Amino acid sequence: MMPPAGLDRIQHAAARRDQYGSRINRDHSPVLLVLVPWGTIMLAAVVPFFFLTSAIPLVPPLALLFLLAWRLVRPGVLPVWAGLPLGLWTDLYSGQPFGCSVLLFSLSLLTIEVLETRFPWRDFLQDWATAMLAILAYIGLGVVFSGADVTPLTIIAVAPQALLSVLAYPIVARMVAALDRIRLLRIRVVR
Repeated sequence: MMPPAGLDRIQHAAARRDQYGSRINRDHSPVLLVLVPWGTIMLAAVVPFFFLTSAIPLVPPLALLFLLAWRLVRPGVLPVWAGLPLGLWTDLYSGQPFGCSVLLFSLSLLTIEVLETRFPWRDFLQDWATAMLAILAYIGLGVVFSGADVTPLTIIAVAPQALLSVLAYPIVARMVAALDRIRLLRIRVVR
């Protein structure tokens, strides 16, 4: 007995499509594959300028959060050396001494690479713990490199930023997962 004609059409349509769109005469855009991760991190370095400033730092280091999220959510997207150019870009806008983000971004990516070789299978809680350690090290070493006196008052002053950064990581990771679906959209290829 033959399947109904409507079911046959649905199965054929499903064979030509997947979660990223039609597969016939379509391919991933090389521009989107590169531009989305690098562009979001570079845009995240500029976004804190649009917030009001206060006497204590409150806005999380968004460029670091997006860097960590892209590296942990999609491990193969950013190379290990990406900390150098993205750190240079972030140093232009962060207000930290020049080279601070270069060093800390690079150390974060190298540390994640070492952890990934040691623990290749991870879940979200382990990624969140890794991001939390990187965020706290970034903020703590940023205070040291800025030349400020590290006193209990200084630690209390940066504690809200550290807490907000750690709590914002899951939101940024979800945003990166959504941006990754955009990055992998298929577009029409003319050959």
